[in-house]
This record gives sequence, structure tokens and C-alpha cells, in this order.
Amino acid sequence: MRPGHWVKNIIVLFPVVFAKQVGQGRAWLLACLATAAFCLASSAAYILNDICDRDRDRRHPRKSGRPLASGRISAVAAGIEAVLLAAAAVGVALSVNLVGGRVNFMVFFAVLAYLVLQVAYSAVLKSKMLLDVICIALGFVLRAVAGAVAIPVEVSPWLFVCTFTICLFMGFCKRYSEMIAMPDRTEAREHRLTLAGYTPELLTHLVTLSGSVAVVGFLVYAMSPLTVGRFGTDYLVYTSPLVVYGIFRFAMLSMKGVYSDPAELVLRDRPFQLACVLWIIAAAVVIQWGVALQEWLARH
Repeated sequence: MRPGHWVKNIIVLFPVVFAKQVGQGRAWLLACLATAAFCLASSAAYILNDICDRDRDRRHPRKSGRPLASGRISAVAAGIEAVLLAAAAVGVALSVNLVGGRVNFMVFFAVLAYLVLQVAYSAVLKSKMLLDVICIALGFVLRAVAGAVAIPVEVSPWLFVCTFTICLFMGFCKRYSEMIAMPDRTEAREHRLTLAGYTPELLTHLVTLSGSVAVVGFLVYAMSPLTVGRFGTDYLVYTSPLVVYGIFRFAMLSMKGVYSDPAELVLRDRPFQLACVLWIIAAAVVIQWGVALQEWLARH
């Protein structure tokens, strides 16, 4: 189930902050239910992926110790668990409609779309270069969309742009770290077909390009008239040094092979964690009290 990876689902909560509903308990409740649904759905997806990859994982230095690859759990038992988790995810997604007291099946559709995407990824798309990483990024877009429709608030185009580009960047970083962990191309191909097609030069270019687009996307979002009008200030752009540092450090550590997986980097690297925490605090301050802060600075 990989509960350590549930930290990825924190993105479902972001719309509460950016929609300026931090002080509304009901919004947090609905967003937390949507987050729980994606925790269950992502665990079902991880199990399905491990079932499909169990033979390949046996040839990986680290993944060979996973329950399915090592033979500690049968594929049938794991499949039953995946189905139960997916059903639970759908049930929790539907509960958002009941708790919200209105007809709103959008969280259900987001979770269902995520599950369908993961089935397609595990069955076919993970063996297709570029599409494998694009599918990962779209999975995070669906998480963010679920958080927005759960509250509910309008799904901004910027939600798609910023989420997609940053997760695309992280996906290519993941592929680079996997390549470093398995330098033998034949061995890498046996583990993941796309690693035979990706080269260090190509992945360096893709990491650089996607990281640059992610930074520019955030800057354009922070300075757009829509954002300034919503928050009443352009101060969000001044949090960009933290965004740049976080992206650059993520790329640096991934390309050095310091961590074997992006989730491990997020959970263990203190400087990266500090940058994320400081950015969240700074963004929340700007969103909630940016206008008052701007007026106070103008008076002094």
C-alpha cells in the first residue's frame, strides 16, 4: 500500500488555501475526505503496478524485497486487496457528496478517472517513452482537481498548468535517478522498458526543460491579473526564490542519485523539506493577509 507515499496526496488540500477557505472547517473536512479517497486509490494503483511488475522487480536491487516480488504475498491476494481498496476509494469519494449536502459527483469522477488512468498506465502506457511520465503528472493533476471540486471552487487553468509542469519535472527526475541506480542498460531494460530508450543526455534535457517551464509557469501565475485580483496583491511572486531553490535542489539530488525515489527525497531531505514548509507558510500569509501586509508597508 506504500503509506509513506500518501504524502503525495497533500496536493489535494492545496485548493483550500488558494481558494482562501483556510478558516472554513467544512472545506477542510471535504478536502480531507477527497485526500483519503486518493490515499486509498493510490494504494490500489501501487498494488496493481506491483502485480504487473513482480517479475521485473525481482531483478531490481531494491524492489526485489517488495512483498510480491519476494513471494511473501501472492498475486491473487494482492489483487483482492487492490479491488477492495479501489472500492473503498470510490465509496469515500461518494461520501463527499453526502457530507457536502449537495449533488456533487465530481470527486467520484476524479477518483474514477485516476483509477482508469492507473490501469492504463500499468497495462500499457508505462512502457511508452514520454507517455509514462505524462501519465504520472496527470495523476497529480486529478488529485488537485479533486481538491478543488470537493470544496467546491472553480478549477483554474493555472491549477492544471502549475501542477502538470512541476509533476512532469519530478517524473523525469525519477527516471534519471532510476537510470543511475541501474547503469547497465540491459538490466535497466529488463526492469523498465522505457529506460532502454531514455539516455542521460535526453533526460538531462527533459529535466531542464520541464523544470524551466515549471518555474516560468509559477511566475506567470503569480503575476497574472487574475491572481493579483483574487489575492489583492502581487506579493506571491516574492515567494519564487523558494520555488526555484526547491526545484533546483530536487533536480540536483535526483541527478546525483542521492535518493532512489522522489518520495524518499521528499521524506528525508531536510533542506528540501524546509524550503517547502517556508513556501507554504509564505504563500498562506500572502493569500490570507497579503492585502493588509501591503497596506501596512505602504504606511511605513
